[in-house]
Amino acid sequence: MALRVRGIALPEAEPVEFWVDGDGRLTRSRVPGAATVVDGGWLVPGLVDAHAHLGISEPGRPLDPGLARRHAREHAAAGVAVVRIPGAPSPLPVPVAADPGLPRAIESGRWLALPGHSFQGWARHVTAAELPDAAVAECLASGGWCKIYGDWTVSDETMDGPLFSAKTLAETVRRVRAVGGRVAVHAQREEACRKAVAAGVDSIEHGLWLEPDLLDTMARNGTALVPTLTVWADRLDQVRAMPPGRLRNWLLAGFNRLPKLVAAAHEAGVPVLAGTDLPPGGRIAREIQHLIDAGLSPHAALGAASWAARRFLGLEPTLAEGAPADLVAYPEDPRRNPAVLTRPARVIIRGQVVR
Repeated sequence: MALRVRGIALPEAEPVEFWVDGDGRLTRSRVPGAATVVDGGWLVPGLVDAHAHLGISEPGRPLDPGLARRHAREHAAAGVAVVRIPGAPSPLPVPVAADPGLPRAIESGRWLALPGHSFQGWARHVTAAELPDAAVAECLASGGWCKIYGDWTVSDETMDGPLFSAKTLAETVRRVRAVGGRVAVHAQREEACRKAVAAGVDSIEHGLWLEPDLLDTMARNGTALVPTLTVWADRLDQVRAMPPGRLRNWLLAGFNRLPKLVAAAHEAGVPVLAGTDLPPGGRIAREIQHLIDAGLSPHAALGAASWAARRFLGLEPTLAEGAPADLVAYPEDPRRNPAVLTRPARVIIRGQVVR
């Protein structure tokens, strides 16, 4: 059924009126008989969760198709039209990935890690010599991205474990870019972050101990930071309950410094993207609020989960003629009242009303 929407469109705060054509795209050309589903309010380009995992019950377990659908529905209800999945035990099931009522998934194949890194059975373990070929293969199989574990810190003993060299990562980036792909790197340790930035990767995931002196290089290279503040906040009590030791102290100190680092990254011109990481889905409003609490303006924090994230991922960033009909409608300006992000009045994904 043809749809009509009208309201104030962000980020420019301009009055707009669109119809949704039969291909699920926005058009300014009137479509006779269209049902008006949004008549006023504030319109935001479909939200993006730039770091989320669907179908995961707990680390190390296989992907559960039923759980993946449930998580995708949770994201959709929250206004998320695009989910970037930075690593998974297996591809998203086709019925979930192709469902027009669920968010688009940007997949990254299996995690790539040195032997001993990641949970057993999850990652594809490779040597440094094997990494470039493996990254190209995962990128081509997933449709554009690959994901590398730059480090692995789950115990006092793993805090000083081996890392891929900057040279290996740089060659991997070169090879992946040659086939049109992009590289995301899980990096928490200072050394791992430094090597990933030196290699010119496309995104740093988490960046717990990323040093401020790297931010200008990241900005020049267009390397994004996805700090996943929500999952860190959720883990804080768990970490505090850990036995005293290096890892506990390192994590707590990292949590404390991360918000200030995120604000400094944004100020330096680094693309900062909103990502919630572990399930359940639909927590993007929390991540936006965490970004605001870290020091980003409400406009910038919302952009990190909408127009800025869409632009970074190569998607149409705004509500414009011919753009995919992905949008969220709110009764108030979410920049003035971010609490409204938890209760969208209407969600349209791929031209379908899903809320």
